[in-house]
Amino acid sequence: MAQEPRRDRERGHGREERDSEFTDKLVHINRVAKVVKGGKRFGFAALVVVGDQKGRVGFGHGKAREVPEAIRKATEAAKRSLTRVALREGRTLHHDVYGRHGAGKVYLRAAPPGTGIIAGGPMRAVFETLGMQDIVAKSVGSSNPYNVVRATFDALKHQDSPRSVAGRRNLKVSALQARRREGADEVAAD
Repeated sequence: MAQEPRRDRERGHGREERDSEFTDKLVHINRVAKVVKGGKRFGFAALVVVGDQKGRVGFGHGKAREVPEAIRKATEAAKRSLTRVALREGRTLHHDVYGRHGAGKVYLRAAPPGTGIIAGGPMRAVFETLGMQDIVAKSVGSSNPYNVVRATFDALKHQDSPRSVAGRRNLKVSALQARRREGADEVAAD
């Protein structure tokens, strides 16, 4: 019996260590009011992005009567929805990509070293928590933070690394790059 609490503490300690590896950014808080007989009841909705700054990122949405509770719920939801994104040299995208969700459209472009993160608020939060250092991004259409974040995740979902492409084609990465160079030489010869 005496060992069970110790095991629980050990499990809890591991959970704290695992949680501490993530950084979270509050993207947006929305306040809504419900008019009732005695006045107004306020509720809050929070949009949070969570990442480990090593290629994993997720977002979550939480609603509650108090702001801290809404943020806590959103953070937990974000940790449950983490996805891995392939980064070139751990700093930028492998190729340019487009993403959309509803009326929100985003264009993400790989950038040379030293460029930094050139992106608007909601997208910047995603890239910072992802650990991306060089990127140029443009949001077109909706400026709704929920749609912009979802469109950014849609674009990141379509990101392919040379390793994943080679795996789908049953090739080695070096063979894939050689084929790519041959194709570029043929186009240059035309």
